[in-house]
Amino acid sequence: MEDTTPVITIRPATGADAVELARLRWEFKLEEEPVAPEAGAQQAFLSNCEAWLRTRLADTWMAWVAETADQIIGHVFVSVVERMPSPTGIDAPIGYVTNFFVVQQHRGRGVGASLLEAVNDHARKVPLCAMIVWPSERSDPLYRRHGYAVSDELLEQHLIHD
Repeated sequence: MEDTTPVITIRPATGADAVELARLRWEFKLEEEPVAPEAGAQQAFLSNCEAWLRTRLADTWMAWVAETADQIIGHVFVSVVERMPSPTGIDAPIGYVTNFFVVQQHRGRGVGASLLEAVNDHARKVPLCAMIVWPSERSDPLYRRHGYAVSDELLEQHLIHD
């Protein structure tokens, strides 16, 4: 019997991925909070998101994608937050992990773990001093398995509901 499991590659995202990443962002957010979009809303969103992604991926954001031979099936993004210079020398930037998504039919197969390993490996090489994330209930165990823990040092104030 032939193995039909697709080979999955993890690689850094580029601006050339922006169209597909915007489409996956749309899918991700509607899966998270299903709504009936107004006519034309999807095309407007995709156009805006694609431009946003191209700009950010060329500058301050990093992302990794999981892909099969013919499509991106998952992604994770990191925004690098600079810190003020410190006379102690402890001023390495912080990474904010967000927009972590694997398409439903590829979940539970290690794709998310591979994406998170790529992010963590890169963070150690940069180096970043810390990684922060606001995990969903579903993703929390994955982050914990990869060394993320609840911190008593972080405070947050909600100003606008997202």
